[in-house]
Amino acid sequence: MEPHNHHLHVDVDVSSSEIGSEHYGCSHYKRRCKILAPCCNEIFDCRHCHNESKNSIHLHSEHRHDIPRHQVNKVICSLCSTEQDVQQVCIQCGVCMGRYFCSKCKFFDDDVSKKQYHCDECGICRTGGKENFFHCNKCECCYSSSMKDSHHCIEKAMHHNCPVCFEFLFDTTKDITVLPCGHTIHLGCVREMQQHFQYSCPVCSKSFCDMSRVWEKMDEEVASTPMPEMYQNKKVWILCNDCGETSEVRYHIVAHKCLRCKSYNTRKTQSASCLSRMEEMVE
Repeated sequence: MEPHNHHLHVDVDVSSSEIGSEHYGCSHYKRRCKILAPCCNEIFDCRHCHNESKNSIHLHSEHRHDIPRHQVNKVICSLCSTEQDVQQVCIQCGVCMGRYFCSKCKFFDDDVSKKQYHCDECGICRTGGKENFFHCNKCECCYSSSMKDSHHCIEKAMHHNCPVCFEFLFDTTKDITVLPCGHTIHLGCVREMQQHFQYSCPVCSKSFCDMSRVWEKMDEEVASTPMPEMYQNKKVWILCNDCGETSEVRYHIVAHKCLRCKSYNTRKTQSASCLSRMEEMVE
């Protein structure tokens, strides 16, 4: 991990500075300090602890709020309880309050195996190692370097809530993934969707995995389910969610297949008979 000028690196005695390493903190971070929230003047283990507490359904909506993370200017040492300005080493007992420290984000964490780094463009610290990520200026977020020349750009791609659980994605602590269509979502939410046999993006409805074998099964089901004679000549217009093509196809109770890309991920837009009646009215 490349050093950043805004990090505070102080040479202190290892035996004293490392007292209590990874034994203090909360479920979100291991650290040897607490923060004093500037918004409500209360003490919390971290900003997530604050936000969970202050956005509780038990609080009146007028009192719910998130902490202004960059405005934190006071911390309390977990070992000696000394309140002080934000810094990496306690001014009273000399303990290192977090092996990783970012003075811009006011962020401490003893677990450096996460390979934290600060992205100036994002304005926050991220994990995974700076050398493994790049910042996309159009998407306004960091992506894996493996996606640099292949990802589909969407403006402010992560500056919205997860379409499944509605948690804000930009600074989430959970793993996220980018679907082939470019939309972002929690990795856990995608896996939960797959467990319920949902394989299309909740935002744009495009299939996010190879569905060719499923479409083959659909072909078999359509072929084995003949329509009654009164429906055999009925046609409908469909829109393909995968390629965006509109097609006029024979109506079938099971599903409708896109004539262009052969996908069954389609939606009926209008029956041919309805369209004919509308054309007659226009004429």
